[in-house]
Amino acid sequence: MPAALSFQSVSKRYAPLRGGAPAFVALDEVSFDVAEGGILGLLGPNGAGKTTLISILAGLARASSGRALVLGVDAQREPLRARRLLGVVPQELASDPFFSVREALRLQSGYFGIRRNEAWIDELLAHLGLADKADAQPRHLSGGMKRRLMVAQALVHRPPVIVLDEPTAGVDVDLRQSLWQFIARLNREGHTIMLTTHYLEEAQALAGRIAMLRKGRLVALDDTAALLASTRASQLSFTVAGAAGDAGQAGVLERLPAALLPQARVTGRVVQLNVQSADDVEQALAAVRQAGLLAENVEVRHADLEDVFLNVMAAR
Repeated sequence: MPAALSFQSVSKRYAPLRGGAPAFVALDEVSFDVAEGGILGLLGPNGAGKTTLISILAGLARASSGRALVLGVDAQREPLRARRLLGVVPQELASDPFFSVREALRLQSGYFGIRRNEAWIDELLAHLGLADKADAQPRHLSGGMKRRLMVAQALVHRPPVIVLDEPTAGVDVDLRQSLWQFIARLNREGHTIMLTTHYLEEAQALAGRIAMLRKGRLVALDDTAALLASTRASQLSFTVAGAAGDAGQAGVLERLPAALLPQARVTGRVVQLNVQSADDVEQALAAVRQAGLLAENVEVRHADLEDVFLNVMAAR
């Protein structure tokens, strides 16, 4: 049985620009599979190559070398057949201003030769909270509602494989939660899902497997649980109060003990440190006190996917 998605040594190179600028390598021999019925989180910083990889899969860009397959169908050699198997929610918001929400979904159905699709369209509208907007034109929708419409358009032909590129970017918390629930439901019903996101708690909650890209290269690929287990350090977090805290992040960085600075992540007045044991916690807090700082809201928690991501990116 073929994998739902298979990337086989996919590379994308752009020719040198005039003036002697070197060629740009967006993807460099990327290889991984997504098993049928799974959810894979594709993670990486901006410019890592995530959207380029999705564009190649969707037939919007051509790989310089390698292959991208959807249920065994080569997306480059048989783009129409592959596209029927795939539903893609792009990162950019786009909509046709001349059709209502329902008409846009009917039109999208027609692109795939599907007629009499009203029952499924009604179900999509209901589950995505668009039922009361069915007759509205997309230009009158909020950004979050437009995002829901794009999800509906990607699903209207009932594709077995769904690719979501930043599906919750710029949407409110309620919509994010409802989309998570809908994505989980689709997966339970047998759909294979690959999603990119900068919300790492989203990937940790939804994805059973994680792939990480950095500068066009695959730098991590494993089950989410295994990646979390690989980072044994816990996280010590505290808020700096007092004079240094009043000076904001600059004041905290200036007063924080030099021994802690290399491993510290400072956001405003909040300091986060990796710790291995209770002794590490005691020593760190003692160093903070000796520096004349007051630590409040002290918390120790297990490492999460954000910690794993930062460690992987820093190690490469």
